[in-house]
Amino acid sequence: MKDLPYRPAAGIMLLNADNKVWVGKRIDNIAEAWQMPQGGLDPGEDAQAGALRELEEETGISPDMVEIIARAPRTLDYDLPADLIGKLWKGKYRGQRQTWYLMRFIGDDADIDLETRHPEFNAWKWAEPGHLPDMIVPFKKQLYRDVLDIFAPWLG
Repeated sequence: MKDLPYRPAAGIMLLNADNKVWVGKRIDNIAEAWQMPQGGLDPGEDAQAGALRELEEETGISPDMVEIIARAPRTLDYDLPADLIGKLWKGKYRGQRQTWYLMRFIGDDADIDLETRHPEFNAWKWAEPGHLPDMIVPFKKQLYRDVLDIFAPWLG
């Protein structure tokens, strides 16, 4: 497991006007877990382009509906639990190495559309930033704490 590489990826902490964070409930997750938009980068794709693409693919929010506030100064990794390594990404990766972006949503809630080409979420809501680590699957809790620490200056 430890000899497998990390999958290059991007993540988005999307804030509304009240500094609440967009989270979605994954379709494929049996547990009551909510996550921020994130996903793997295509070969040759830069992290910002990948973040904007993932955001639109997962939420229907187009790049013109967001303003990029900040980019994390370093990548953040998470490891999959041993029982998931062989099930996700054809067993090629041990987890993800993510570049995180803080973005402001400048659209309306009505612009959010989970009925995308390949839906990943079946519900969404705006959440208090401090609640994020309690909402995510256990193996991503530290990642979410790190994202919160990095973007704390902009969260009020």
